[in-house]
Amino acid sequence: MAETRYTRDHEWVRLEDDGTLTIGITDHAQEALGDIVFVELPLVDRDVVEGESVATVESTKAANDVYAPLGGRIAEINENVVDDPGLINRDPTGEGWFWRMEPGDEENFESLMDEEAYETFLETL
Repeated sequence: MAETRYTRDHEWVRLEDDGTLTIGITDHAQEALGDIVFVELPLVDRDVVEGESVATVESTKAANDVYAPLGGRIAEINENVVDDPGLINRDPTGEGWFWRMEPGDEENFESLMDEEAYETFLETL
C-alpha cells in the first residue's frame, strides 16, 4: 500500500509501489486558495532539486508556487488538471495530482511529515 507524507508548503507526496512519487497539494491548500482556475506543470524529464519551484497554481484569490518536496526527475504530469484545474478543488489528494517523479534519494521521503505530524502542524497555523 502506498504511503503518503506532507510538506510545510502543503504538498502531499505519495510513495507508489513502483518507487515513484506522486505529488499534489493538500486539501488545506486548495481550500485556502479557493477556486483554482489555472495550473502550470513542469516538463517531463526535468531534473528538480528539493525546494525548487516547479509548478504554479492560480486561483481567483492568488497565484502560488508548488515546490519539489524531494529531488529527482519528473516522470509524468497530470494533463487532466491543466485541462480542468477545478479537479484540484474537487479531488486534491486523488485525481487532482500534479506530477510523478523518480526520486533522487528515497531516504529523504522518510524526513517528510506523516499525516499525524501534518495535522499537528496545521493546528499551529
